[in-house]
Amino acid sequence: MPLAELLAILMVVAVIIALMAGYPVALTLAGVSLAFAAAGQVLGVMAFGMLGALPQRIYGVMTNEVLLAIPLFIFMGVMLERSRVAEDLLETMGRLFGTLRGGLGFSVVIVGTLLAAAKGVVGATTVTMGLIVLPSMLRFGYDPRLAAGLVAATSTLAQIFPPATVLVLLGDQLGNAYQAAQLSQGIFGPRSVNVSDLFAGALVPGFALVALYLGYLIAVTILAPKAAPAMPPDPQAPRGFALARRLTQVLIAPVLLIFAVLGSILGGVATPTEAASIGAVGAVALAARRSHLATLLRPVAEKTTQITAMIFLILIGATLFSLVFRALGGDDMVQRALAGLPGGAGGAVLAVMLAMFLLGFVMDAFEIIFVVVPIVAPALLKLPGIDPVWLGIMMAVNLQTSYMHPPLGPTLFYLRGVAPPEITTRHIYIGIIPFVLIQLCALIVLWFVPGLATMLPHALYGK
Repeated sequence: MPLAELLAILMVVAVIIALMAGYPVALTLAGVSLAFAAAGQVLGVMAFGMLGALPQRIYGVMTNEVLLAIPLFIFMGVMLERSRVAEDLLETMGRLFGTLRGGLGFSVVIVGTLLAAAKGVVGATTVTMGLIVLPSMLRFGYDPRLAAGLVAATSTLAQIFPPATVLVLLGDQLGNAYQAAQLSQGIFGPRSVNVSDLFAGALVPGFALVALYLGYLIAVTILAPKAAPAMPPDPQAPRGFALARRLTQVLIAPVLLIFAVLGSILGGVATPTEAASIGAVGAVALAARRSHLATLLRPVAEKTTQITAMIFLILIGATLFSLVFRALGGDDMVQRALAGLPGGAGGAVLAVMLAMFLLGFVMDAFEIIFVVVPIVAPALLKLPGIDPVWLGIMMAVNLQTSYMHPPLGPTLFYLRGVAPPEITTRHIYIGIIPFVLIQLCALIVLWFVPGLATMLPHALYGK
């Protein structure tokens, strides 16, 4: 093995070890990359002057119009979190389904889906639902494991439902990788894949996951009815026309916001960035109806800045990592390794999916997107028969699973931080297992039925 490729492998190993040791992601990526660039210069396998391309790459990241959608979608999600939309939705849905066995659980799944499509931020959805729902579920006799698992799994739908931040980042990374793969094959009029394609591709798998969650909940109510009992009737709760009117009042604003954002993207009326600005303005208008807007703007702006800065700092570190990795010949090495796997293109995709799943035990979704996807995606997209939209949705569902499984699933930490004392860490870890298995089943179905991810983009955009 050439010395340069050995350095590339050692660089990846060093990054993983440093991340597992708890060092900050962005600083780890940048620091390790600089160290191995210096080593490559000393050993004569890489010119340190290659790093002169870094400022231009950073400038490209900061001026990328697609990535501008990220702070806008984050602002929308944080504003909706502070405007107490979720509280009204959960209260009304709970009254609608509560008298059914497992009814409160059905309400959690439905409201979680609406919040996922409205917020696009997993942490905000988890904290909101954990604070509101878990005490009620325990009060009405739900099994703590089922309650914790249901809230955690439903909250991670914000990872796959548009306008998920992960889909925006994946769309940008895969778009670059797809063009690079075609140019390397001598195709100088390359086709493109973008965020809108992934938004469209994620809808059917996202709703399929919702159906699987509901199916599991129905099975629990049949096989273990004591785990999800019905709520006792409340004689003071609105019924009939009064309940329908209340439901319409709390649903109309968030549903209109979702349709405005997603409809404008899928209909080709607006780009994701333009739609994100629509969503941000809509969230401000919705919040203004419910509370004093001046008290919200400052904390929402601070939280948005914090999350956005974290994402872009990781992205800049990953850009340096990718530059050094390619300069050491790592991309050619990965391409040869994937092409040489048994099973051809299918075997290569399976190996990458397995690696991403295992990395999810020690790395979060943003780290995997910025570290792994730029390395493997160009090599995978050079192989015959791999649809970039299908590959992106497979990765997105896989990354959604990484948000849930122990020991470092961020959703588990978010939930642990807001859960009542009656719910232990053990309850959360055990409760999430059936939902991780459901998501793995969804990945298997997507593997054998790729049309679930590609039929809507093909119908809308001819891709």
